[in-house]
Amino acid sequence: MSQDKLIILKNKQSGEVYFSRKNRKTVEKKIELKKYSKELRKHVVFKEAKK
Repeated sequence: MSQDKLIILKNKQSGEVYFSRKNRKTVEKKIELKKYSKELRKHVVFKEAKK
């Protein structure tokens, strides 16, 4: 994965971080994904954060 296409997905509750990609040509708004949090041990919302 090239570094310029990577985005950071961050959870506000635990501060955990996931890295993902998005197509910047077709997706203009910030991404919100439900991912598994190891600290909270449940699925929570991760929002796109600035680099």
